[in-house]
Amino acid sequence: MTEPESLQFIGDNEVRWHDRQLVYFSGCDYFRLARDPRLARAAARALASHGLNVAASRRTTGNHPIYAQLETALAGFFGAEAALVLPDGYLAPLAAAQALAGGFTHVLLDEFAHGALVDAARMFDCPVKVFQHRNVPDLARQVSRCGRGARPILLTDGMFSHDGSVAPLRDYLKIVPAPGRILVDDAHGVGVLGATGQGSLEHAGVSRTRVVQCATLSKAFGAYGGVVLGSRHLREKILARSRSFIGTTPVPPPLAGAALAALQCLRRDPARRKRLFRHVSLVRQQLQRAGWDITETPGPIIRLPALSAHGEKLLKQLLLDTGIYPPFLKYSGATARGIFRFVLSSEHTSIHLDQLTAVLTAFAQSRRKIFR
Repeated sequence: MTEPESLQFIGDNEVRWHDRQLVYFSGCDYFRLARDPRLARAAARALASHGLNVAASRRTTGNHPIYAQLETALAGFFGAEAALVLPDGYLAPLAAAQALAGGFTHVLLDEFAHGALVDAARMFDCPVKVFQHRNVPDLARQVSRCGRGARPILLTDGMFSHDGSVAPLRDYLKIVPAPGRILVDDAHGVGVLGATGQGSLEHAGVSRTRVVQCATLSKAFGAYGGVVLGSRHLREKILARSRSFIGTTPVPPPLAGAALAALQCLRRDPARRKRLFRHVSLVRQQLQRAGWDITETPGPIIRLPALSAHGEKLLKQLLLDTGIYPPFLKYSGATARGIFRFVLSSEHTSIHLDQLTAVLTAFAQSRRKIFR
């Protein structure tokens, strides 16, 4: 794989690339909290009070009080019995899997699951059955093949980053037998989905009784670190059994302070989420009127249909000519051919949105003329 070219962020919605300043419709900082001065001030206060790093595992001498403060706040925000913070979002499902290993007979894995879940599946040391992406009937077939008395655990993203679609958790819970559970990597769903931003579980209206929710603080929350949300018993098992927790240095205190500020921001400013989805609705409607086949998904992500190699080249150049960084991605099974994926933010202005819809409308019209 070729290393991507570097980007320098400028303000909320622009990047510097090859000495050009371009509008940015990518990344996962959905509310631009990563550049919010309130988070920066909270990080600076924590840095001044607690230093840059605790330089030890939480199992030894690195269990700073700020982590308990953050975990209490996270459990309250998500309505969970307990929370446990990990150094990185990728580690959250790994830590949960290490704690739960030995309790299940099979792993059921969505074919487009994030790499963290693919790695977590190996931790269970039992057969892994891959089911078709978000396909409830195929999941039912895979469950039936597990045999009588099976105790499976299903691994899935909450919101899939390639198109903003969401796992049908309510349907999954009807199919996975009662001894089984679901482990959700909700990195993209938390802060965004649900009436209060609790993520895919709130969006689906399901309880936490049989669901473990993992997430990151580096996307909608604009900070850094992973979190496992579940029961106190699960938290204790992770503390005792997870090498991903035991053998790592925790999140730096300044970033924990920033995460606490982010939770307050999203609680006190629900208008950001409303504004984000107004932007999504506006752009989708305009692109659909222009002739684009845009799938309606719950997330703030607009994925264009696959284009030919020639079409990809034309659109990349048109975006650059218009002052927009081309968000063309190849990073998972769902995007192996490469896709244009536009991620909207609550902080994009009407000028940015008009700029995007104008260039995509012009491209759609030119394509009809070229291939008529």
